[in-house]
Amino acid sequence: MTEKTAEKQPAPAVDVAALISRATALGVTIATAESCTGGMVAAALTDIPGSSAVLDRGFVTYSNDAKMAMLGVRPQTLASYGAVSEEVASEMCAGALTRAKVSLAVSITGIAGPGGSEHKPEGRVCFGLAQQGQAVFVETIEFGAPGRAQVRAASCSHALHLLQRALSQMEQ
Repeated sequence: MTEKTAEKQPAPAVDVAALISRATALGVTIATAESCTGGMVAAALTDIPGSSAVLDRGFVTYSNDAKMAMLGVRPQTLASYGAVSEEVASEMCAGALTRAKVSLAVSITGIAGPGGSEHKPEGRVCFGLAQQGQAVFVETIEFGAPGRAQVRAASCSHALHLLQRALSQMEQ
């Protein structure tokens, strides 16, 4: 499933302790595959006592070489779509899910800024969410250009929301 959002305001903060508690209760394990956030999602999870029952690992794959070597992102995908694309986000989270052998994986790749281009502006971030036995979910959020720190923080928050939503769906 692909979802596009024109401009996105930062979502309210996720209760990460509740997220960890839910994942623990469900027996869910998580891996992160992060580029522009540089490990912020994994750090947010590990800030919570008990996270070791849930977080298996975080892949920080800032370079294209790291995306290919650590997550199995195909060179042709990078060449055809670029690192900031839903196609790469999809391969990143699928690779994290497979390589870590977890229940759930989230990926983030984007342009935190400064910079960007007419075709890929600052603040564009692509997300992926992979679950065992489910199709990969991808979406692109346009956060605008509020600055590097704000794009990274909003991206981290959004990834945590994706994890929270997936856990809610597993409870149903």
